[in-house]
Amino acid sequence: MSEHSLLENINTPYDLKKLNKNELELLAKEIRCFLIENVSKTGGHLASNLGVVELTIALHYVFNSPIDKIIWDVGHQSYVHKILTGRKNKFDKLRKFNGISGFPKRCESIHDVFETGHSSTSISAALGIAKARDLNNEKYSVISVIGDGALTGGMAFEALNDAGRSKTNLIVILNHNEMSISENVGSISMYLSKIRTDPYYFRFKKDIENIMNIIPPIGKSIYKSVEKLKYSIKQLVVPGMLFEEIGFKYLGPIDGHDINALIEVLNRAKNIEGPILIHTITKKGKGYIHAEQNPDKFHSASPFNIQTGEFKKNGRDTYSDVFGKTLTKIALNDHSIVAITAAMPDGTGLNHFAEKIPDRFFDVGIAEQHAATFAAGMAINGYKPYFAVYSTFLQRAYDQVIHDICIQKLPVVLAIDRAGLVGEDGETHQGLFDISFLRIIPNIVIMSPKNADELVEMIKFSRTLTGPCAIRYPRGKVDSYDINRKCNIQLGKAEILSEGNTVAIFAFGNMVNIALEVRDKIYKEGVYPYVVNLRFAKPLDSELILDIANKAKYIITIEDNVINGGIGSAILELLNKFGIYKPVVRLGFPDKFIEHGDVNTLLKKYNLDSDSIKEKIIRLYREM
Repeated sequence: MSEHSLLENINTPYDLKKLNKNELELLAKEIRCFLIENVSKTGGHLASNLGVVELTIALHYVFNSPIDKIIWDVGHQSYVHKILTGRKNKFDKLRKFNGISGFPKRCESIHDVFETGHSSTSISAALGIAKARDLNNEKYSVISVIGDGALTGGMAFEALNDAGRSKTNLIVILNHNEMSISENVGSISMYLSKIRTDPYYFRFKKDIENIMNIIPPIGKSIYKSVEKLKYSIKQLVVPGMLFEEIGFKYLGPIDGHDINALIEVLNRAKNIEGPILIHTITKKGKGYIHAEQNPDKFHSASPFNIQTGEFKKNGRDTYSDVFGKTLTKIALNDHSIVAITAAMPDGTGLNHFAEKIPDRFFDVGIAEQHAATFAAGMAINGYKPYFAVYSTFLQRAYDQVIHDICIQKLPVVLAIDRAGLVGEDGETHQGLFDISFLRIIPNIVIMSPKNADELVEMIKFSRTLTGPCAIRYPRGKVDSYDINRKCNIQLGKAEILSEGNTVAIFAFGNMVNIALEVRDKIYKEGVYPYVVNLRFAKPLDSELILDIANKAKYIITIEDNVINGGIGSAILELLNKFGIYKPVVRLGFPDKFIEHGDVNTLLKKYNLDSDSIKEKIIRLYREM
């Protein structure tokens, strides 16, 4: 018998419905083995997917996708969904260039109803789909699957509030695993952790409510007293009162690894009118001991050894580690420094800070908007907040950066991790917009280091600023760095790396190293360029840029950002202001969302690798 004998015959959700309950449990085991085998080779989100195997099977067993609509919050837990909807044979290229995405993609399958990559969006999307269904007089179920970590996002509560009062038929499945990426924090998480109750409470609840309903309302005072009593008893016996109070019928908690219980509650929910919340309890990393014990490390895993659980690529520090260790070192002597994360202490390197200075470390949950304004509040009271956040997630706090930080000129430092290409996570996670959307904001300083040593310097320099500041740096390993390095950064001052003639290359951040590679290659062709490490996107080193622009015949700008509104645009604006009209070739990413794939492949595709840039410069040089 094949190791995946049942799974081999599952190509559509319809195939799933042919299995009996015992076979479904065997299928769950086969899917777990399949996930571990494949993700160990490709890398990807493992722990979250191992936790939703039975839930996903039950959903596709009870509902009829794609007629019924299943919307996955965040979407990194959709691997099992992809396996059951005809994509299991494509998992060898999971998250690879031209392979399947690690998130729901509408272009991949009609079963992927809504594209996600950020948390807390599924209930809003599901409610919108359900309302449109009602307007069209259609009949089908709409199901949102959201984790307890994503429920800490304010958008989820906005949607719950709207859905609860709407009376629209909608099913929300709250997958409670007590983990988002790192351990969940906050009162909502604490509340959910307390409501693991006796499975027979529904019967008790019903009996109590029946008794309350038959007591005759003799007089207004007695009636009000009975209503108060009914409400008080309901609070004692209904663990989901929070959800019931805003208009949802609450079912649960349910063992999220019991397929029979899940199928039963989902079938019941199909026939209930109005919004319903089903609360399931699952274990992140279920079925793989290393992921169960370290769910944060196996949230987004690189390829690993199945037997040992050890990752195949490790050892060197990342830019995140450089940030976290440097900030921790200077904060030990500067008690005004506080560190803030939105549920990403490990991913941003702030685990180092949390370990050494826990009283000045704040994890606010998946709530980037709150984190930004929380930082502003601390700055008002004399502290120097460092909010470490991925570039893609900073987008969610844009209004707060403008309104609460920059208007008030508060000394908040935005430590923007994963700036530029991130690679395999694709469109929703590429950090290719932050230069453009930040540089138009008044009062903010924006800088980016060419390497890890310069990141150390920029962190130390940021302490001296009295207003808002953003430091953007890439994902990836660093070769070496000196955490004791002295700061030689000056506000708005660039660095000339090579003197030249004819050609001027202005590069920013991570692209400086590519510019140096280009320089070395075009030297062999007899072309000697100026190479400038801009360091600052705002303020620009206007004096240096104008001086070199007057000497060179044409200008190249290189950035790991979209071309629109980026560094190249800023330099064009500067030259135009001073009446300098030279050919400017802006190199960056086009006006599109960049797909998933490894970074080097994507750089080559978009002609941002050193060979492509070299050829472009030589061609321009020869045409002059």
